[in-house]
Amino acid sequence: MQTLLARPQIAAIQPSGHINAANADEFRQQLLAGITAQPAKNIVVDMETVESMDSAGLVALVAALTHAQQLNKRLMICSVSSRIRIIFELTQLDRVFEMFENRTAAEVAIA
Repeated sequence: MQTLLARPQIAAIQPSGHINAANADEFRQQLLAGITAQPAKNIVVDMETVESMDSAGLVALVAALTHAQQLNKRLMICSVSSRIRIIFELTQLDRVFEMFENRTAAEVAIA
C-alpha cells in the first residue's frame, strides 16, 4: 500500500492487488495507521489498482471510516472498478462512503 500527499489538505492511500480474508487484517492495520499518521483532514482511498475485494476488505474499509470519523477526518473512496462497486451497492455501503469516479473528482469535492 502506498500513501501519497496530494496536497496539504488531502492524502491518498493506494492499496493494490487482491483484498480478501487472507490479507484484510493487514490492510485494515495499514489503513488505520495511514489515517492516524496523516496530518491531512481528508483521506482518499484510491482503489484504481485493486483487482478484487471480498467482504473482509469491506469490513476493513468500514473500520477505517469509523477511525477517520473519530479523528474528525473525512474518508473518501475513488476509482472503484465496476466489479468492486457492485459489492458496495449490494451491501448498500455506497450510501455510507463518499465515492468518486477518480482522485481528481475527490480533490474537486474538497476544494
